[in-house]
Amino acid sequence: METLRFKTNLKCGGCVNAITPGLKNIESIENWAVDLADPDKVLEISAQEDISETVMDSVKKAGYQISRL
Repeated sequence: METLRFKTNLKCGGCVNAITPGLKNIESIENWAVDLADPDKVLEISAQEDISETVMDSVKKAGYQISRL
């Protein structure tokens, strides 16, 4: 199991809802959460393998910025 952490520019629950469909379509993801209270708006993902590029592509397609931590 891998834990992946990303810095994002998500600001609210609406932003999280916007990225949800894309993340749900990535089969390797076991679970995920966004810490909106963190200054870096950290997206943390538990996955079966390193799927960083797939996650970043999905979030970018939803219109948000993302980078690895």
